[in-house]
Amino acid sequence: MAPRVGDDPLRPAAAVTDWTARRPSRVGTRSNLLFLLPIPFLVQAIGASPEFMVTKLAASALLLAAAWLTREGLRAEEAWEARPIARPPALPRKGLGAGAMGLGVALAALGGGPVALVLGALAGGLHLAAFGVDPMRDRTGGMADLEALQADRVVRAVDSADRPLAEMAVAISRLGDRSLMDRVARFQSGVRDMARALEQDPRGLVAARRYLSVYLVGARDATVQFADLYARSPDPALRDRFEALLDDLDRSYGARTEALRAGDRAALDIEMDVLRDRLAREGLRP
Repeated sequence: MAPRVGDDPLRPAAAVTDWTARRPSRVGTRSNLLFLLPIPFLVQAIGASPEFMVTKLAASALLLAAAWLTREGLRAEEAWEARPIARPPALPRKGLGAGAMGLGVALAALGGGPVALVLGALAGGLHLAAFGVDPMRDRTGGMADLEALQADRVVRAVDSADRPLAEMAVAISRLGDRSLMDRVARFQSGVRDMARALEQDPRGLVAARRYLSVYLVGARDATVQFADLYARSPDPALRDRFEALLDDLDRSYGARTEALRAGDRAALDIEMDVLRDRLAREGLRP
């Protein structure tokens, strides 16, 4: 099964940040303050009787787990909202965080008898009111069922592109050359631009699938091979060849993305042939 949004996708190390497109993150002060809640119970456990210490330590552990789950749930929700086509997070982290919060508070107030249950339920309810519930539906952009099925395929194709992109960044970062890292990052940005175009209009998936799988794997293999050779023997001619390959890839991916947005299938087929020939000349025939 394809990974879902929020399930720890790999992120390329050399990605270029687009600060103009950034929105304020909701993973901020409110969620981070939850990590302070276990501190009073940890202090109470110091020097206490064994039974009291175990109770307070267990309550602290539950509250700490609630804070972590809530923060991860907010991150997963942000990733879900950032994409026009996405699956909901596989694990309802915010809901589990609310449950852990309620259990932690109830356990901390266990000496209060039935009041502890009321306090626990109140804490869980307030948590849900403050942070909301986890996304539970697919984002399909309001498309019909048949288009939604195609959208699901787009999600899997886009998610599968994360790994080769990350491996390209890791391979080139071993050289410690900022210019090359930025050059690879520009290519990665072009691939992500294509992914965004597909998410906005999944109908182009059939024509673009090879770009997000076969050709992207070929680009990753070329990057790994170049990094290995260049680390052993920094050859300017080899570097020029690698940068020329990235230039060709940039043009092909850029033309493909524009054709996707324009719906020009003939232009897409031409670009596929050009890219296939270039990868074949580099010994990376699909």
